[in-house]
Amino acid sequence: MQTYFYKAVPLSTFAAMLSISPKDLKTAQLHGYLLGAVSPRPICFASTVDSDGNVNLSPFSFFNVFSANPPILVFSPARRVRDNTTKHTLENVLETKEVVINIVNYDMVQQMSLSSTEYAAGVNEFVKAGFTEAASEKVVPPRVLEAPVQLECKVNEVVALGTEGGAGNLVICEVVHLHIDEKILDANGKIDPAKIDAVARMGGNWYSRSNVGMFEVEKPLTTLGIGVDALPAAIRNSKVLTGNDLGMLANVEQLPFDNISEEKEIHKKAQVLLNNGDVMSAWQLLSK
Repeated sequence: MQTYFYKAVPLSTFAAMLSISPKDLKTAQLHGYLLGAVSPRPICFASTVDSDGNVNLSPFSFFNVFSANPPILVFSPARRVRDNTTKHTLENVLETKEVVINIVNYDMVQQMSLSSTEYAAGVNEFVKAGFTEAASEKVVPPRVLEAPVQLECKVNEVVALGTEGGAGNLVICEVVHLHIDEKILDANGKIDPAKIDAVARMGGNWYSRSNVGMFEVEKPLTTLGIGVDALPAAIRNSKVLTGNDLGMLANVEQLPFDNISEEKEIHKKAQVLLNNGDVMSAWQLLSK
């Protein structure tokens, strides 16, 4: 039997490290450290309804799969740090005990980000973000038709982790029905990681794309974006502009211009500007 000996290495031999007690940090600062360190995190796009049937759609990166038999997913709508209020998603799952978990891919990431804007109760984020509601088979909340995978779930339990701002609420969901876009499957019928093109959350404005790397998505306005439904028809019905393009254009407080070009070439040039993150220049070009 071989004996191993371990020797403690002085901390001075390593690069300088912060050594902090969580109690010494403000919640917002601790939250930032945790999100920056524990990444990438998959994104749960949760669709729910309240007891009156009003639909809500919201993304969460405190999310993962935890069991296959039974099939269990868990996500956590945390209490807001700034005022200790709860999110509509949490209130809805407590009322109805149902949720649809929609997986986010790159083609919808800008619209997903827009949907995280805190619209008032009763405002349908499907409409604001430009997504299509699809009827579910086993639960009441609708699915996001554009999502590559949609998982209908019943809520088994909600575990409150605290009562102060920043405290999570573990929503333990059991999958009762799956919907998978056949376009993301490989020749063996398995999900191809390149085809699903999933995105995950990093710290700050950063995201990770499974087959490309990191990219940045500017956070939505702290005020309310106008939403895809408020975009001029020439933009909303464009044959060139994608869902991501519409999500970026809709993340403004008010419509910058009224007269919008319908020319495809103008839309293509505007799309290049949007790909470079220059939203206002794209608006100016589209207004010509």
